[in-house]
Amino acid sequence: MITAKFASASALAVAALAMLALPEAAFAQRQRDDTPPTVFGENAENSDDDDAPVTPARTYTSINYDPAVEPENVWVLDLSNGQRVKIRLQSDWAPSHVERIKRLTRAGFYDGVVFHRVIEGFMAQGGDPTGTGQGGSELPDLKAEFNPMPHVRGTVSMARASSEDSANSQFFIVFYPRFSLDKKYTNFGRVIENMEAVDAITRGEPPANPTYIVRASLGSDRLPPPPPPAPASDAPITADMLSAPLP
Repeated sequence: MITAKFASASALAVAALAMLALPEAAFAQRQRDDTPPTVFGENAENSDDDDAPVTPARTYTSINYDPAVEPENVWVLDLSNGQRVKIRLQSDWAPSHVERIKRLTRAGFYDGVVFHRVIEGFMAQGGDPTGTGQGGSELPDLKAEFNPMPHVRGTVSMARASSEDSANSQFFIVFYPRFSLDKKYTNFGRVIENMEAVDAITRGEPPANPTYIVRASLGSDRLPPPPPPAPASDAPITADMLSAPLP
């Protein structure tokens, strides 16, 4: 009996030592494995080519919230709610889209254009001179410049149709983070002053009384705020008013 117990104990000891050695054996197997590592990024397809040029990782500048710095890259929107909003245009994120915004702004394209689609908790969309969401400028559509910058509160991004390369003049400003939009829409800027005015844009699809852009300009234009629009009169037009002599 003593011999049988000893033999059984010896077998258990050998099995235990073998189990302890398994991780080391597996690690040694991994060390001997010469499978090349996975390559992410622009050089992924050339991972087996030792002579392939290495593309440096693209960097994106951080947002400067001081509107006095590089005012030529500050988009100024004077709204019909009497407020002025300033947006930092990030040309290194999306150079073609920023250039389009500047070009249309200099042409007065955005002056008088409404925010035609404004969804509570989501975003305010504008930039369509027809106010229907179906229009744009006469310039050709832009090729997408998707980038990894997140759609956080205050993000200004380009609206588009189903095609990725269909952005033209319409844009939207995000009320709250919406990361599902990342790398699907071209993020080209951020509100750096008076996000509260964006929050006050009238909601609706379309709004009954939409907020609109009185004037769009660039910070380098140094234009003073325009006078607030005259409030619409609710007084009914009477026959006496129609027959009154002109001044």
